[in-house]
Amino acid sequence: MKNVVITLFALASVFLLTASKPDKNYYNELYRPQFHFTPEENWHNDPNGLVYYDGEYHLFYQYNPKGKEWGFMHWGHAISTDLIHWEHLPIALYPDENSEDKEYCTAFSGSAIVDDKNLLGKQQGDVKTLIAFYTSQHCGQRIAYSTDRARTWEKYEGNPIIPYDETDDARDPKVIWHEPSQKYVMVLYRKTSEEERSKGVSFYTSENLVNWEYKSHIFGFYECPDLVPMQASNRPEETKWVLFDGDGSYLIGNFDGEEFSPETAKMKSDFGKNYYATQTWSNIPEEDGRVIQIAWMKGGNFPDMPFNGQMTFPTELELTKFNFGYKLTRKPVAEIELLQGKNYDWENEKLIPGINQNIIKKVSGDCLHIIGEFDIKTCNNFGFYLRHSKKKAGTELLYDVKRGTLSLLGTTAPLQPIDNKITLEILIDRASVEVFANGGLVAISNNFTPEKGAEDLVLFSNGGEVIVNKLNIYKVESAWR
Repeated sequence: MKNVVITLFALASVFLLTASKPDKNYYNELYRPQFHFTPEENWHNDPNGLVYYDGEYHLFYQYNPKGKEWGFMHWGHAISTDLIHWEHLPIALYPDENSEDKEYCTAFSGSAIVDDKNLLGKQQGDVKTLIAFYTSQHCGQRIAYSTDRARTWEKYEGNPIIPYDETDDARDPKVIWHEPSQKYVMVLYRKTSEEERSKGVSFYTSENLVNWEYKSHIFGFYECPDLVPMQASNRPEETKWVLFDGDGSYLIGNFDGEEFSPETAKMKSDFGKNYYATQTWSNIPEEDGRVIQIAWMKGGNFPDMPFNGQMTFPTELELTKFNFGYKLTRKPVAEIELLQGKNYDWENEKLIPGINQNIIKKVSGDCLHIIGEFDIKTCNNFGFYLRHSKKKAGTELLYDVKRGTLSLLGTTAPLQPIDNKITLEILIDRASVEVFANGGLVAISNNFTPEKGAEDLVLFSNGGEVIVNKLNIYKVESAWR
């Protein structure tokens, strides 16, 4: 009997060791992002229901469990304790009315909050209720709730909270708490007539999260709105409100709880081709204080992959008063450091065309984090070839001094030097490049499909001298293994 027990224990130990050993092929396909979120398989798009609760960041997202094309929308779900390592959870929201249609009553985009006051009356014990607000396509604005830390969800028995109107294209509710008025505010995309110019966002208020009263409408917006109060980084006594459009562009102004009053023209937050449906996390702890945003990299190409779509890397937003007015900056969240591997660094290096060789030739890899400051001196342009190989030139990231522009993958952004310097922070993953220039004043987010094995990096200048004041390049480890 003793020998049998020992044998069984040995077999169990072998099983546990084998089961705990990571699969080297898991999340390791050619164009599988290693530190950007993707579902294991199938189509996904807009981030939804971003909320922080009890040590966990919740990321819901538009998801088609039936294939790699758009349609049959559900809410996929993942959680993280650090915005880097994500754990997949079961689908959170399913279509309403038992719909099997590609669009009718499917779970379109929305947001989520913590019901701190138990207004919905669903709380059990000390665990706060999480409430998801979403569009049930052609079936009105609806609520789902969870009493077990978002592990399971129930549809609210009083749905829809805003009925469907066939003359009104309404969707993508973002719900926030407005402290001055002591009311909840819903920001809802609407096209209120057949005329395209009626597109915009409407503001509703509620005291109980169920009954909503229309207050105002602002034109010139399309899909996935977000509304965020932000303190100015260099004027902490001043708070402004930022209203985001579906493409991440934004207005800065004031919001009185019922109506938004813009103080700026609409500004771009990203100049790339693949940046859409931005959303910020709600309920971030006061001691953290960050405004954290993520977006869907719309229109990406992932040939022969089991999934279709990826998120941007999470970014921290700051509102700053410059000499030209208020503007947002975006930069990768500091948690990127958790994945930093081998480091290469340079200081005070001169780049002279025709004399210097590629000073970063010892760097290679398909996932890199690059941080550099460059004095443009007398050059006409400088930049990088990313994912370069001996057979084929890599993807060019180019700063043109005369034009004052930064270009990448067919997109161009205006960028003026500061004290004759340009700073660049670059995130390279297997299927994307994100660039944050001059402290995040300008950002470009693009997908790409580099050749297999193209992992070199080239730094160049043309027409004159560039000084590399400081350059750090980190290999980025996989968040999945």
